[in-house]
This record gives sequence, structure tokens and C-alpha cells, in this order.
Amino acid sequence: MSERVLLIEDDHALRLATEQALDLAGFAVDAFARAEPALGAIGGDFSGIVVSDIRMPGMDGFQLLARLRMLDPDLPVILVTGHGDVPMAVSALRDGAFDFVTKPFATEQLVAAIRRGLDRRALVMENRRLRDAAQGSDDPLIGNTPAMLHLRRSVRELADLSVDVLIEGETGTGKDLVARLLHRLGRRGTRPFVVVDCAALDGEAGELELFGDARRSGQIVASNNGTLLLDAVDCLPAAIQARLLRVVEEREVQPRGANWSDPVNLRLVATSAPGLEQAVADGRFRADLFHRLAQARLVVPPLRARDTDATLLFTHFIEEAKQSLGREDYLITPEARHRLLTHDWPGNVRELRNYAFASVLASGSDAADAGGLRDRVARFEASVIVDTLTATGGHVANALAILGIPRKTLYEKMARHGIDPAAYRSL
Repeated sequence: MSERVLLIEDDHALRLATEQALDLAGFAVDAFARAEPALGAIGGDFSGIVVSDIRMPGMDGFQLLARLRMLDPDLPVILVTGHGDVPMAVSALRDGAFDFVTKPFATEQLVAAIRRGLDRRALVMENRRLRDAAQGSDDPLIGNTPAMLHLRRSVRELADLSVDVLIEGETGTGKDLVARLLHRLGRRGTRPFVVVDCAALDGEAGELELFGDARRSGQIVASNNGTLLLDAVDCLPAAIQARLLRVVEEREVQPRGANWSDPVNLRLVATSAPGLEQAVADGRFRADLFHRLAQARLVVPPLRARDTDATLLFTHFIEEAKQSLGREDYLITPEARHRLLTHDWPGNVRELRNYAFASVLASGSDAADAGGLRDRVARFEASVIVDTLTATGGHVANALAILGIPRKTLYEKMARHGIDPAAYRSL
């Protein structure tokens, strides 16, 4: 399918010549003599770009640009004029124009600008598609790979069952998210959800936090009628494993130093890094506790095994970062997409989220924005000088009369852009 260009030019001869040139360049051109009817050809799914003259009867190019910005601020618009100058270019770029060319222009110059605009438009449309795909479901477990489809189905099936669940997966895969989803979707969803970091439970202080004593309740009692998440259960000290077994088997907890037990009605969900069964075989984790906790088991796959899910997740995190950081102008670049498809992501989803936030932060610097504008103005300035020298056969005096700038200024600009007027003199 040809790449679409919407051309607006009130000069009949120039419109016909430009349409033919762009058609030969491989573009699908829709040509209009006025701006008003052209607006009706642009919908929300318009995947092409707009090339428009500035000075036209009725709605001019700047007014058209303003209307198009209201319809779609990401639509590339290239403005064309025979009366352009650098201040007008700066005004157009600041108003949101993608690029700016002057008459008479070389076909190659316009084609190059159009290709850049279409590349930008394709990037915008792909980002929108990915964003819609990432936001198309209320399920926080984002992904379309078979492993994620199976995980989502299993979570829904287990959510309302009265069974304890062991969730296994590498660091950063989202085991805690799965645990919270199990709780939220189940009958205990409005009840307490208590998280215990098993790696931080050590000695008497750890036992006190978990089991409590005669003066205060521990985390187990706090989760009564709800869910107790034993995070990183593979790090649970051996002494606490033994005491926890009674809670799992009898659903009662004996506070430290007490000669009574308190009944508890709770669901236990435990998370672990891969290899808990090996810890059982090595004697580092109690076999009876393992089998009680693992009434049902869920495995959260690593990101490297989830194929294209990385792109969906990245898009979701980009939107989250844009809202959090107040940056609305970030688009996923080809470089970022290449990294998504080639990097192994040893830190899994957590690493990917950090990368998304870092990408949005890096793209939002004022210096980068200013540099982009300066570069575009510089390219325009150089193209005006080249076009003028071409039209005057390289005669600087005639170029000065057309450009209306001092001789010293012109020579400074030619030196800055590496332009040699002799290269444009007729032989």
C-alpha cells in the first residue's frame, strides 16, 4: 500500500506538477485546491501526512495547521510558501509544523521531507496501536503470549477457591502482582491483605512480628479473614518454618510466650524464587511446609520467555511514566524497540519499568527540545540559502538582494552551513 500524502495547493499548474512528481516517487496523493474540503478527508486513523501551501484564499496554511493540531497534534504538516523567511519558519515550527519548504523547491527536497514525516507518522501510529493493545484490558497481567494467557486463566480459576497458593518466578517478574490479583478477585477481596517479607524475619524480632505476643498481635492475626502473603518464603528461617507449619495445618496461631492459640481464618499465598523444591531436597526448607503451601502452584515466566510482551509492557509503563512525570511528548523510538526485542532483561518486568521511566525522563529535557528546534531551523536556513544560490547561479550579490540580509551575515551563514557559492555558478 502506497504512503498517503494529502496535498493542498491553490495554484492549479503547481498542484498538478507536484502531484505527478509525488506519484512518481511512490506516494498516494490526494490533491486539493483549498484547505476546507481537505479537512474532511482526515480522520482519526489517517496514517499519512499533509503538505500545504501557506498563502491560499479562505483558510490559509497557518489556520489549517491550527485546525489540524486540534484534530491530531501528532499529524505531520509540511508548510510550503514562496514568501518564507527564517522568522516565519520558526513561527511555523513552534506552532507545530513538522517541516517548512520554500518555492521554488527541488522535488528531491520535498520528497525527503515527506519521507521523514511519514516515518514519524508511522512511529506515532505504531505507538498508538501498542498503547491501545496495552490498555485494552483491565487485567494488570499484561501480555498475549501463551504463558501469560495460561497464567491469567489460572489466577481467575484459583481466585475464589479456598486453597493456599505458591507463586514461583525470578526476581522482578511480578509475583507480588499475581498475589494481589488472587486476593482482589476472590471472596476475600475486601478483607485485609497483609504482606510479610520473609527475608527480613530474623530471630526473636522476626517471630514477634509474625506471631505476636501477649501484648500485641502479629501479622498472622492481622490477616484474619483476609490473605497473608509470605513474600520470599524460600528465605524463611528454619525456626520460623516449624512454627508456621501449625498455622498452615491448624489455622491457629500461638503468640510468643503464650499457652493459648488464636484461631485464624485466612488464605496463605507464598512467593518464591525458582528452586524451592531443590531447597527441600537439600534440607534447607521443610518438606511438610512446602507441600502444604503448594496446594496450588503458579509460575510467572521471565520476560525473556515472553516474546513480544516486552513491547506491550513497555508501552504500558511509558503511559504510566508520562502521567507520573508530566511528559506527554514521548514516542517509542526504533532504538528502544530494538532494545525491547534483543535485550534479555535479567531484571525482568521491574527492569523494563525502570527503563521506561528513564526513557521518558531523558526525552523530556529542555535542552533536547531546544536542540531539536535549532536543528530544524538550521536545516531550513541552509535550504533557503542553497535554493537562492541555485536560482541566482551562485551570484552572491543577486542572492543578497533576494534574501535582504547584509553581506557579512550571508557569508557567516554560508560558512556555518558549509555552503560554497562557487558550486552553484553556471558553467
